Amino acid sequence: MTAVALTIAGSDPSGGAGIQADLKTFYRFGVYGEAVITLITVQNTQAVSRVEVLPSDLVRQQIEAVMSDIPPQAVKTGALGSAENLQAVAEIARSFPIPLVVDPVMVSKHGARLLGPEAERTLKDRLIPRAFLLTPNIPEAEALTGLSIKTEDDMAHAASRICDLGCQAVLLKGGHLACDPIDILVSPTGTTFFRGRRISSRHIHGTGCTLSAAIVAGLALGFDLPEAIRGAKSFVEAAIEDAPGLGRGCGPLNHLRKG
Repeated sequence: MTAVALTIAGSDPSGGAGIQADLKTFYRFGVYGEAVITLITVQNTQAVSRVEVLPSDLVRQQIEAVMSDIPPQAVKTGALGSAENLQAVAEIARSFPIPLVVDPVMVSKHGARLLGPEAERTLKDRLIPRAFLLTPNIPEAEALTGLSIKTEDDMAHAASRICDLGCQAVLLKGGHLACDPIDILVSPTGTTFFRGRRISSRHIHGTGCTLSAAIVAGLALGFDLPEAIRGAKSFVEAAIEDAPGLGRGCGPLNHLRKG
């Protein structure tokens, strides 16, 4: 049986993030990838100059077409762009018999806002309660909780607060801490710490997209959540270390590495 994964996200024409990064990641894990486009960006490794959000009915129809013909074993969301798109995905996700991983993309690596205040409220009230796993970084977790996160204890507290929003589990990514990066998983089975190593590189465009896509690939292949996270972290670390050095700004990872 071929494992299938679906990404519902925005397009990055430079290929480093969004659906382009997700599909490359699925492929490297041996998973058949499907993609529903939610928004189109004009960007490269240096800047995002334009974002055009697709209508929610078009997003909904894309999802319905995929689910009715080639249903995936796991789904992820990335940048959704509007409250209407978030609402559409949340409504459809009510019927998902498969894990939904939500990467709460609010701001691009270049600082471009990808969600407005109304959309952020819809994310918290509608989509997060449908999530099997939420994968915020520290700035996103601070936005979701109103807390200041400076330490590992702060991270654990914030992850627990986010779980109170209704998702089954939270993987809070600690790459923004000054120490070696640590990710904290809070789930019904307890709290798990995933310690990593900091790699000095400016080529880190799409790390969040790639990590969540790799987790989804692992889930589609039948791994349990901690195993999927470990495999995803290993893949991302190696992809940063072997980055091809493309672009004049924040360059892409090496998605050609095998999962």
